[in-house]
Amino acid sequence: MDIEHRQAEIIDHFVKQAEVMDGASLAALVLEATSHPSLFAFSEILASPNVRKLEGSRYSLTLDLLRLFAYGTWNDYEVSNSGGLPALLPDQVRKLKQLTVLTLAETKKVLPYDQLMQEIDVSNVRELEDFLINECMYAGIVRGKLDQLRRCFEVQFAAGRDLRPEQLNNMIQTLSNWLGTSDNLLQSIQEKIKWADAMSEADKRHHKEIEDRVEDVKKSLKADLDLRGHEEMMYSEVGGLMDYEEDRARPKRRRHPVP
Repeated sequence: MDIEHRQAEIIDHFVKQAEVMDGASLAALVLEATSHPSLFAFSEILASPNVRKLEGSRYSLTLDLLRLFAYGTWNDYEVSNSGGLPALLPDQVRKLKQLTVLTLAETKKVLPYDQLMQEIDVSNVRELEDFLINECMYAGIVRGKLDQLRRCFEVQFAAGRDLRPEQLNNMIQTLSNWLGTSDNLLQSIQEKIKWADAMSEADKRHHKEIEDRVEDVKKSLKADLDLRGHEEMMYSEVGGLMDYEEDRARPKRRRHPVP
């Protein structure tokens, strides 16, 4: 089962659970979701009406925590939010660091080891490579090549993260621009197809004209040859007749009897 299909099933499970929960049970559900080893997208859970009701309640920090896992990174938690958010469980720590790698992979295809170690708070290259292999590549969220000589991770694939609300307008604009470019390209292709069709028709007409001319020349040559043959035949017949008439008109030599 591919990661997208698996994600969809897990998200659907948590969304349905959120529809019938509130308060403490909903906070427990968020804790379970942010600890789940195969869940890396949270926007649909955030959009659940019951989850949104946590805003301003005694469980509002639970909503902030869910937003962190949807959009944030390890540095966001460690630098900005650690004072207000609850301490993370080991599974949540691992998950947030995995999501941090995904965030970095969205903008760069070559990630220096030094940057990665700083962003996910690991102390040495061995620990970093173990994390990338065991927690990221084996989990199916990224694929790539570890380059120990250049001390970097070359990203070949990375699963997408949730879009922040403020990113939606940029995404819509990007898609609109892409659609406009695609329409222009399609129109250009259609014009080239029409031009090619017109050139093909012109080429066909030209070939037809040449074939007709060749056929006319063939017919003309055949008629000329037939005429010449007929004339030669008539000349031969007339010549033979004249020879015959001359032979008849020539006086016969009298034969003398043999003594």
